[in-house]
Amino acid sequence: MAGKLFIAGNWKMNTSLSEATALAGALVEKIGSVKTVDMAVCPPFPYLSGVKEALGGSKIALGAQDVFYEDSGAYTGEVSTEMLKDVGCSYAICGHSERRHVIGETDELINRKVLKCISDGIMPILCVGELLTQRQANETIDVVSRQIRLGLEGVSSADISGVTIAYEPVWAIGTGVTATPDQAQEVHAMIRALLGEIYDTPTAGGIRIQYGGSVKPDNAAELMNCPDIDGALVGGASLKADDFAGIVLEGIK
Repeated sequence: MAGKLFIAGNWKMNTSLSEATALAGALVEKIGSVKTVDMAVCPPFPYLSGVKEALGGSKIALGAQDVFYEDSGAYTGEVSTEMLKDVGCSYAICGHSERRHVIGETDELINRKVLKCISDGIMPILCVGELLTQRQANETIDVVSRQIRLGLEGVSSADISGVTIAYEPVWAIGTGVTATPDQAQEVHAMIRALLGEIYDTPTAGGIRIQYGGSVKPDNAAELMNCPDIDGALVGGASLKADDFAGIVLEGIK
């Protein structure tokens, strides 16, 4: 396992400004002083500044749900790394399955985002994972391996320590179906071994690999106790302060 657990909440396209700031404030009250687990929340773009203010001087970091790979220009609707840093973001999610399969982002595009984050001091969370049809066709290893190799193309050994990998089986996202600890650990171990091939074994051991997909307080501990699972990227449960705090507190045990 790599260092401290890292638990991040992806709020997706949810909340209003008042709901987002209230949720952030509630999290500060419940877990804002936790030091033994790294934490972040990723609200919608319009609410980043408000949430940052609500997080105050807490231990909860701010992240973005996406990022673009250019500094500025005629890229309507896109948000740059400098804009994210300007409002206090430390992390950015790159290649979430919904960006891949709903928006149509390619591995090559996602790689450009990862590299841009690294070059500009934002820590990327690179998401990988297979569709249900791919799992049923025994393609999980091939799919995830390709996503990692292409997503990390050009990322040096010196920079990889700032990258988090999030394994999210697409069939478990928002479905209420969670990969069993054995299923999750199997893929996480494969990812760790692949990172060892791309870099080296000690380097791979220091890279944090989160699990994502219907993580809840009642299954978080069992998942995060697996040897190669270093935290969680939480979707629906991160929209409820008690649930997200519960997952964090399970990670402390």
